[in-house]
Amino acid sequence: GAAGGAPRLGPRPARRPPAAHRGEGPRLWPAARPLPVPAAPRDRGAHVTAAPAMAAAWARLVLLLGLAARGPAPTGAVKMKVVEEPNTFGLNNPFLPQTSRLQPKRDPSPVSGPRHLSSLSGQCFSLVESTYKYELCPFHNATQHEQTFRWNAYSGILGIWHEWEIANSTFTGMWMRDGDSCHARSRQSKVELTCGKSNRLAQVSEPSTCVYTLTLETPLVCHPHSLLVYPALPRALQQRWDQVEQDLSDELITPQGHRKLLRALFEDAGFLRAHEDGKAAQEGGRKGPGFESLERCSQAHEELSREVRRLTGVLAQHGIPYLRSAGVGLTRGHPPAVRTPRSEPGGLSTPADGSREQHTPGARGAVS
Repeated sequence: GAAGGAPRLGPRPARRPPAAHRGEGPRLWPAARPLPVPAAPRDRGAHVTAAPAMAAAWARLVLLLGLAARGPAPTGAVKMKVVEEPNTFGLNNPFLPQTSRLQPKRDPSPVSGPRHLSSLSGQCFSLVESTYKYELCPFHNATQHEQTFRWNAYSGILGIWHEWEIANSTFTGMWMRDGDSCHARSRQSKVELTCGKSNRLAQVSEPSTCVYTLTLETPLVCHPHSLLVYPALPRALQQRWDQVEQDLSDELITPQGHRKLLRALFEDAGFLRAHEDGKAAQEGGRKGPGFESLERCSQAHEELSREVRRLTGVLAQHGIPYLRSAGVGLTRGHPPAVRTPRSEPGGLSTPADGSREQHTPGARGAVS
């Protein structure tokens, strides 16, 4: 106990350790308040992005309020339909299928010429120049299509496969004829074959009105002998050609006769069309004589009747009877049928009365 003090009756209370030993920080007086944390900066982009969305929402709200104020639509109102498809009026509209708008005058000629070129049949090659698209289908036809949105855009046939062009025993071109009408005639095209790395329509030109030239490049004609006519002929026609050349060498035929024989040979091979066929096709398929009107036909009939009467008088002057059969008449340049009961060699005829009569040579030739 401490001197002079009262005695202690219990144990001494435990001494409290310093704050540093109790795990507490230094105590401040008065207690410090936490500093305010600065706010994050505002995102101006988000505000800008949200502005249009808010404006659109307000616009929808105003529209709905306006429709609600107007009330239900009247009974007679008609709904409008917005058509987004292109206009397809007109026969030559580019949106219509081209094959449905073109009407050929005839069928193409059969495939002919060098055998290795037959692989071009069934293929088509196109070329766009300016506002026109040209399409060539060898051994079929050539067409032209105007690339425009006008209601009457032009589409037409420039020619249908007709025949080859042959010069110096070589195929020099393919002729497409009987195309669409053009100033009282038919359009036609010549296809020139030239060597190229691939099959393509390289060029189109119009050297004269309604006559076109198309240049087709193909590797099939790069060989120097690829367009010769003689190898494309069957064996029988090759032998026939050999004989024609031999006759020309022996001077049995003239150069003009030689050309005619070769043309007939090429026609038999199918390389060329007969002159009559080509002329009839160029005239629109008309065959045989024809008259523009009934009056013209009557005039021609009257002229023929006068000619028959004249010939009848000539025969009567020479004392030559004639036989007029049913359906057979007299025409210019043809002798009448002479009634001869029986004929004998030497131009003698025995009349019914038994007397002999020698016909004058050339009597029939006097009839003109």
